[in-house]
Amino acid sequence: MITDPTDRAEYALLHDLQPVVGENLDRHLAVARDWFPHEYVPWSQGRDFEGPLGGEAWDPAEAKLDEVSRTSLVVNLLTEDNLPGYHFAIAQFGQDGAWGTWVNRWTAEEARHGSALRDYLLVTRTVDPRELEVARMVHMSGGYQRPDGFSALHAIAYAAFQELATRISHRNTGLHSGEPICDGLLARIAADENLHMLFYRNLVAAAFEIAPDTAMRAVADVVIGFEMPGSTIKDFGRKSAKIAMAGIYDLRQHHDEVVQPILRQLRVFERTGFGPEGERAREELGAFVAALDGQATAFTDRRSAILAGRARRALAA
Repeated sequence: MITDPTDRAEYALLHDLQPVVGENLDRHLAVARDWFPHEYVPWSQGRDFEGPLGGEAWDPAEAKLDEVSRTSLVVNLLTEDNLPGYHFAIAQFGQDGAWGTWVNRWTAEEARHGSALRDYLLVTRTVDPRELEVARMVHMSGGYQRPDGFSALHAIAYAAFQELATRISHRNTGLHSGEPICDGLLARIAADENLHMLFYRNLVAAAFEIAPDTAMRAVADVVIGFEMPGSTIKDFGRKSAKIAMAGIYDLRQHHDEVVQPILRQLRVFERTGFGPEGERAREELGAFVAALDGQATAFTDRRSAILAGRARRALAA
């Protein structure tokens, strides 16, 4: 029995969104293309590893991709590995009707990503399989928890931004790798993530029409406190810094290619009809996005200086 007034309001909003969920589920099923992970893995390159089958131990010299590409692939994979936690987090809001159907369909599609990425990494002997399994166990043993105070609408808004961020990370990792098979696999995964983003973004847009102040507060909270779901991966800060330095995913891309496009589509700065709470949330969001833009510029300037210094030292060596 739901007794908390906030919880009752959240479930009432989800109930009001059910027709929109149904419409977007139908749209998604009409455009989503089934694909088969095994078709994207170069199985002919595989051979047994050391262990019960008596294969060969992994040798770092076998890795075909550079360190940054490998790091990004592992971060992306470990993030996908925590899928059971993500499923539980959003399934808690209900498993009936269109929402329940969507949650299960989304989970099934996301499960392909981890399966395909792991098979690719192991068959191509791109990473140490023992280290990868240890990292998986550590990360998954920590589980996943929604941030404190995240309502159902917060979770939906977060998913919109996170799915787009993940799409960009996958796509840019493939391009950075310079390896056609890796690039093709990640482009396929990125296409899924984009469709998922559209689903969640459309729900947030509908929430603005039903409960504008609540939607504005949720979007502001999500953008201001945004962290990727893989942020609990061991040494995530160091790994994400490498990824950012390589231009795979950095503050400039986060601002220009994730935050701003979704905010424009939602028309958060053009809408009218907000009450005092909605206006406060919008002001907070506007100030944060402006500061984020400045931080992104500072980062890209600093990165350019660092890379230029490295180039000079390389020439002098």
